[in-house]
Amino acid sequence: MKGGEQREHNFIKGAVLLILPLIFFMAAICIGRYSIRVEDVFKSFWMAVTGMDTGVDPKTYAVVVGIRFQRAVQGLLVGAALASSGACFQSLFRNPLVSSGMLGVSNGAGFGAALAILLFQNMVMTSVFAFGFGVAAVVLAYLTGKISGGTPTITLVLGGTIIQSIFSALLSLLKYVADPYSQLPAITFWLMGSLASTRMEELALSFVPMAAGMTGMMLFRWRLNVLSMGDREAKTLGIHVGLNKGMIISFATLATAGAVCISGVIGWVGLVVPHMCRMIIGSNNKWLIPASISIGACFMVFVDTICRTITGAEIPLGIVTAIVGGPFFIYLLKKTKGKSW
Repeated sequence: MKGGEQREHNFIKGAVLLILPLIFFMAAICIGRYSIRVEDVFKSFWMAVTGMDTGVDPKTYAVVVGIRFQRAVQGLLVGAALASSGACFQSLFRNPLVSSGMLGVSNGAGFGAALAILLFQNMVMTSVFAFGFGVAAVVLAYLTGKISGGTPTITLVLGGTIIQSIFSALLSLLKYVADPYSQLPAITFWLMGSLASTRMEELALSFVPMAAGMTGMMLFRWRLNVLSMGDREAKTLGIHVGLNKGMIISFATLATAGAVCISGVIGWVGLVVPHMCRMIIGSNNKWLIPASISIGACFMVFVDTICRTITGAEIPLGIVTAIVGGPFFIYLLKKTKGKSW
């Protein structure tokens, strides 16, 4: 492909990746048990920004601005953060079964959230504790992996597995001692994942780590291509392996912890979406990371729309992502015949 054709091809890919989340964002605001026309959505936005009366129905304005706008934004951010983190970890560890929660961030966040529900029963403190323990779990996984002094990649994965098990056991202990009528249902619902109960203040706080993490992953995606070749090859090409791995893991952890602390534990997104993007766009991280951000955002908004419209009672996100993720992985195994990429 010639230089001009390549630039045009790249421009088209970039435009599609930018436009897709906007389409899903608008669809999520319009679709629901109370359907809204696109023109009423724009009128509501204009009224919220300028304060001018656009003649939109007050109920429609309340649904658009007060409920669905925040929820759609949260879905875009959470999906983008989880999918891009999963793509980074899969490339970094050269393992197709790795996801965004591999180093224990989801288990740590779950324990932190359960502890906050037992102690405070306050959503802000739940988000803070979930974020703090999610980051702490990754730090402990890293320190555990350093103990043996073996192959860094393998020991880090083993360290993550150990920390996941420990926090899973601690979480089970908290669920055992929780009040079965008030605290236990709250913990269980949080662990299944939802975008329903987050307030704008919590979303604003979590936006900082998610945005910082995704920005860092975008900046390091070229080096990630080199690191995915193996440590020896990366050192030969002049890459400081330890420093760059540490930076990429830190960015991916920030993004994942920021997402999990407001949405709860949502499985499969960081595992399935990167594979979907590879099948469409290839394994070059120059495009894989942006594609994971875009497709992950669309996927999460799509799943959340299903969860809140398919029945009268809202379905937890983790249930639907598992129902979608399981059959997809069966298809993936059939397509690849069990071979790694």
